[in-house]
Formats: sequence, C-alpha cells, structure tokens
Amino acid sequence: MTVRITPNEKGNPPGKVADAELHFTEGPLEGLKLIGFAIWERRGSAGGHNVTFPARQYSVNGERRSFALLRPIVDTTAQNTIRELILAAYQDYEAQAAIAS
Repeated sequence: MTVRITPNEKGNPPGKVADAELHFTEGPLEGLKLIGFAIWERRGSAGGHNVTFPARQYSVNGERRSFALLRPIVDTTAQNTIRELILAAYQDYEAQAAIAS
C-alpha cells in the first residue's frame, strides 16, 4: 500500500493542508484506492497535524452528523497505524517540496 498526498493549494476550507489516498499495490485490493482522508492543522498551541477518515454525512432532525466508513472491528486504537502512516507520508511530502523549492 502507498499513500498519495494532494496538497490543498486553495486553502479552503481553512486549516486543511492536504488530502490523502491509500493506493493498494498487492492482495485482493490491488489496483484500488481508498479516498476521503484529510490532513488538517492541529488546533491550539500543540501544533502538528491531524488526520480525518472517510465519512458520510447525514441529517437527523436537521442536525448534521457523520458516519465513519473505516472503523475498528474490536481494537479502538487500530486506526492509529493508518493515521501515523498518513502523517509520515505528509512529512515526506513536505520535505521533498522544501528540497524542490
């Protein structure tokens, strides 16, 4: 699996720095990609970045909610591996962009 980073050059919405896709290179998902990941500037003084996962929005009594499409089966920390992989790919992307400019 590889991670493809697409920078948010328009700056809209504010705080979103990039989109990320997972491209599958082996196994039963080979040739497919999973889209909908986003990399955001972390709020507050902590700095850094946060990753949001693909979700579908819906309304209940006029209130907007979202339903996560990639969820853990049992271990609630299972998403951390993908989150760290995406953040590492973004750091590599930033480093390569700095070298190119």
